[in-house]
Amino acid sequence: MTISFDFSGQRALVTGASSGIGRAVAVRLAQAGATVTAIGRNAAALDALHTEAGCTPLVVDLANAVALERALASLQAFDLVVNCAGIALLESAVGLQAESFDAVMAVNARAAALVASRCGKAMIAAGVRGSIVNVSSQASLVALDAHLCYCASKAAMDAVTRSLCLEFGPHGVRVNSVNPTVTLTPMAEQAWADPAKSAAALKNIPMGRFAQVEEVVAPILFLLSGGASMISGAALPVDGGYTIV
Repeated sequence: MTISFDFSGQRALVTGASSGIGRAVAVRLAQAGATVTAIGRNAAALDALHTEAGCTPLVVDLANAVALERALASLQAFDLVVNCAGIALLESAVGLQAESFDAVMAVNARAAALVASRCGKAMIAAGVRGSIVNVSSQASLVALDAHLCYCASKAAMDAVTRSLCLEFGPHGVRVNSVNPTVTLTPMAEQAWADPAKSAAALKNIPMGRFAQVEEVVAPILFLLSGGASMISGAALPVDGGYTIV
């Protein structure tokens, strides 16, 4: 079941919009009436998104802080911001590489912080009482094997969310995170298709299944909406109960 939202007349920015959850969020926001700017690295994918949903493409490598700052400086204030961009480089704790740690942190934490910081500053200057949602992960709340860099980056993202909530709240800007479990994007469906691999993860989810993309998109849209007008600083698990233990 698709839940309806109305974002008519609002301007939205979505990062990581080339694929997965980010793409789905961009499409749903556009369908709900928002004017959407879609950031990603894949120009062809963003062009396809423009054709499908009318989203304005903005090709930026979020790992490049200078390029990101330049792109953000050229944009007007948004009402809604969703940080969906993320990468994962899996390696054991004893095999940790400094380059891997830096690469994951640059996209998952630093870029999200910069996007939220600069967009929040523009909202405040324009008097926009906006909403920012960071797409974090259950990995920020529990340890996952071979996910040291990823867990650290998502924990940092949740800390960024709380700090932004504290500083932006007096200006009417809300900031929240959603923390999904494995979400069955086309890439994830392929990665978790092996029952031997998925069984270990599924046994820790009381609901016994992974999340569908729409089950993550809907909470994001709710947190963006006026229905969540008193929710800020939250890290909302969307995990079927995985993080209860």
